[in-house]
Amino acid sequence: MRGWWREITGLVLPAVCGGCGSPRVELCARCAADLAGPPCRVRPAPEPRGLPAVHAVAPYENAVRAMLLAHKERGALGLAQALGGALAASVRAGQGRMDAGVPLLLVPAPSARRATSGRGHDPVRRTAVVAAAVLRRSGTPARVAAVLRQRRGVADQAGLGGRERQMNLAGALDVVDGARGLLRGGRIVLVDDLITTGSSLAEAARAVRATVPGEGAEGIRAAVIAASPSAFESNRS
Repeated sequence: MRGWWREITGLVLPAVCGGCGSPRVELCARCAADLAGPPCRVRPAPEPRGLPAVHAVAPYENAVRAMLLAHKERGALGLAQALGGALAASVRAGQGRMDAGVPLLLVPAPSARRATSGRGHDPVRRTAVVAAAVLRRSGTPARVAAVLRQRRGVADQAGLGGRERQMNLAGALDVVDGARGLLRGGRIVLVDDLITTGSSLAEAARAVRATVPGEGAEGIRAAVIAASPSAFESNRS
C-alpha cells in the first residue's frame, strides 16, 4: 500500500530534487553530498557582540540555498531528514569533548507566528527535532527545548545590513515562563537553519543568558545548516 500510494502521489505531484530540480527524486545524491560537510566554525564579519561559537556544514549558495528555501517556503517536508542530519553534524562538531552524561538541549530560533501560520510548519523546529533524533541514535542524549519566543514584532530582515539587523532584533526575544529549570538541565545549543550576520543567534544567546546566568550560559554553542559564503571565508582567513 505504501509503495502504491507513493506512485499515485508521484503522478499527481511529481517529485523533483529540492537542490537541483532533477525529476523523480526528492533529493539527488549530488545535492545530498553538498550537506555532508565537513562542518566547521563560521564567523560573520563583523561578528556581533555576544555571538556564541557557531558551526555549519555548507555555504548558503547553489543547491544548499535551494534546499533550505524549498523546505522553508515551499513545504518540501521530505527534505527535513537530510537537513536535520546536517544540523546534527554541526551540533556535534561544536561540542568538542563532551560529558556523555550531560544531554544537549537544542534550542531552535523562533519564527514569527504569522510566518509559521503562512508556511503551515516551523522549519527550524522541524529540523531540530530530526537532529535530536539523529544524535540520540548515535549515543548522544539530546532533546529539543523550544523555549524562545518573540516578545515583540520585528521588521522583515531581508535587505537589512548587520547593524540594522542588530537594532531590529535588540530585545526582541525572551524565554517562556518556567523554562529556567529546563535550561539548567543540559548543555545549550542554539540552532537555526542559516546564519548571515549572526544577529538572530546573538539575540537568542542574550535572551538565554538573561534567564540562565552563570556557568551554564557561558557554555552556550550554536549550530546551523548553512552560513553565508563570507562567513566561511572569514573563518579560513
